[in-house]
Amino acid sequence: THNNEGMNRAVKDVAVKHLSGKEQITEGMLNHVEVAIRAYDPCLSCATHALGQMPLQVELFGADGKLVDSKTQCV
Repeated sequence: THNNEGMNRAVKDVAVKHLSGKEQITEGMLNHVEVAIRAYDPCLSCATHALGQMPLQVELFGADGKLVDSKTQCV
């Protein structure tokens, strides 16, 4: 979409505010990411839940670049 830059920045802001320094991803964190995306493209947000075919997946990496946690939200 033409909102990619804004959406990417919003998701980055959520990551910095809600995921930085954490060791696991909570449902609340996933909800913050979804809200950030929905603000820029409500149709894309709904599409991510269409029959569970496009779930929201968040991966949390440590400062060393290693995967710390990964969660997928399907509604």
